[in-house]
Amino acid sequence: MRIDRPRPGDGPLLWRLARDSRTLDLNSAYSYLLWCRDFAGTSAVARDSAGRVVGFVSGYLRPDTPGTLLVWQIAVDESVRGLGVAGALLDGLSAHVAAEHGLNHLETTISPTNHASERLFASYAERHGATLTREVLFRTDEFPESGHDTEVLHRIGPLHF
Repeated sequence: MRIDRPRPGDGPLLWRLARDSRTLDLNSAYSYLLWCRDFAGTSAVARDSAGRVVGFVSGYLRPDTPGTLLVWQIAVDESVRGLGVAGALLDGLSAHVAAEHGLNHLETTISPTNHASERLFASYAERHGATLTREVLFRTDEFPESGHDTEVLHRIGPLHF
């Protein structure tokens, strides 16, 4: 497994991974193409030994707090789930962002029913000796469509690389 920077041609593969996860909000295929072009430096893909994309994490540095990486989405192909790919993606991306831009906090939002993501980010905080705090960021009634879960902000830090 190799953690790598995404390329624009990886966009359709990321879209498929997000779709097949059945837990992520699926954005347009076009947005994944743009993400791989414009935010490749704050995102990562996992490639298997054949070079096939089997996971991704997309993120960006928050404009108002540049030392904070917001993880937008993370998905892993069903064929490699449970093998530590998601954790490796987070660790690899964090190290890359820290080296290039500086990194002191990582944030993500998780719906209260997504226990796998909660465990993933709690484990990340523990591995990095950082504090994890949670607070509601967006309530269900703030979304324009009905049925969207509340999004809880998970903030991890301070991080030291």
